Amino acid sequence: MAKTNGKSEAEVTGFDLEHELPAGDGDEGPVTTTGSLAGEATGLEAELQKVKAERDSLLDRLARAQAEFENSRRRAAKEQQDYRDFATADAIKTLLPALDSFERALQAKSDAADFRGGVELIYKQLQDALAKIGVRAVTATGEPFDPHVHEAIEMVETSDAADHEVLEELQRGYKFKDRLLRPAMVKVARNPGR
Repeated sequence: MAKTNGKSEAEVTGFDLEHELPAGDGDEGPVTTTGSLAGEATGLEAELQKVKAERDSLLDRLARAQAEFENSRRRAAKEQQDYRDFATADAIKTLLPALDSFERALQAKSDAADFRGGVELIYKQLQDALAKIGVRAVTATGEPFDPHVHEAIEMVETSDAADHEVLEELQRGYKFKDRLLRPAMVKVARNPGR
């Protein structure tokens, strides 16, 4: 230990370095606290281990919760896709009889009138299949023009119809339940006199 003016560093600072307590005046004798410091260090070490164990437990719970959430999300996405596939397959099943009828009509050797009658039956069969799954045609001819369900392709000057009345349907529009799938393409009357 270095000495300054004949005194050790401990004596100069006023601390007993062995026990890290202030040095006494000399009458009390040496004070030993090694046992209490060791006990306190052991208590702190135990507290640190307890906190680390709690942290590890919380991290494990968090990892499990994240994995469970991810699994639930994947399961829900798969269920939604399965539901869509089931609904699509069900819709396709309703169209298969019409497809079968088309195949039979194409294989048959008949005159034009019989062929037309067969195609009309197939058309009705298709309409029935679409109606069964909730598809409806948008009414157009003779109706007032509605920009929500009609798409005007042409405006025709006429005095035979009311202004903005649908004169002709060029392509049929369809709704699925209340959702518009395709607007009807129409010719619309322009009658400035009405």
